[in-house]
Amino acid sequence: YKVRPLHSAAVLAEHLPTCMYRLPNLHRAPGAAASPQEEVDPSLQALESRQEEILKRLYELKSAVDGLSKMIQTPDADFDVTNIIQTDEFPPLTTNGADLDLMLGKDYGALKDVVINANPSLPPLSLLVIHSLLCERYKILSAVHTHSSVKSVPENLLKCFGEQTKKKPRHEYQLGFTLIWKDVPKPQMKFSIQTMCPIEGEGNIARFLFSLFGQKYNAVTSTLIDSWVDTALFQLKEGSSKERGAVLRSMNAALGKSSWLVGNELTVADVVAWCALQQTGAANTAPANVQRWMKSCENLAPFSSVMKLLK
Repeated sequence: YKVRPLHSAAVLAEHLPTCMYRLPNLHRAPGAAASPQEEVDPSLQALESRQEEILKRLYELKSAVDGLSKMIQTPDADFDVTNIIQTDEFPPLTTNGADLDLMLGKDYGALKDVVINANPSLPPLSLLVIHSLLCERYKILSAVHTHSSVKSVPENLLKCFGEQTKKKPRHEYQLGFTLIWKDVPKPQMKFSIQTMCPIEGEGNIARFLFSLFGQKYNAVTSTLIDSWVDTALFQLKEGSSKERGAVLRSMNAALGKSSWLVGNELTVADVVAWCALQQTGAANTAPANVQRWMKSCENLAPFSSVMKLLK
């Protein structure tokens, strides 16, 4: 059947290609002139001026940050912050620990599982120490598995969490801790398998696990702890003999002022540094303060249990 066209070809040719055909403006009063000044919305003008003000402030902040970055690179900014925090208070470990729902997300009654992949040729000793410390604070369901990418695992590593003989129902535990010996270049951790990318590196995992104790530090203390963790892993454990000697001297100086590396309480820096010394074999040649500190660590059960893995 045939349909009559709504507009003639001449009308379409006149307005193509910008539009098919014109329609009256529904937002303008009938008969009103189309003045550009009258069509500008005051709220739009206010929004534009606010955007310009924000961009101006961002430009000022960028200039200030650029100035600070240039200042930090100068030798004058290279000072030792340990001298300015001697009067700070270092809070001890809280008795109740952290809120696991807040740290790991709410699973509505399901057990929260921390899954760690590690290479048996480079066992992450610090994670084993922190696991033992966590067992003193929480009810943890521990398990060790071997991935198919690994041909053989030493017997002591298969039993690094001890004998799990008295297993209770899964819902009676607060946290699941699963270690999988796998052929990976560096340790990897997940606590939400579907929704998160892995946390990589022994130091990063150790920081996260130690945060489950609920310790709160000020900015300077947190920076010192992070610095010692990185120093232990990249210079003490993986560095040259010259770098290792410099780190031992720095540790000896710090431990001459306090019982632990940062303040008067055990932190993740002590755990990582102690494990790095054990794995490098530099424990026997360490200075006096470092030797005393190492004995203090070994008097704690989590450290002494890990020492059995080294024999």
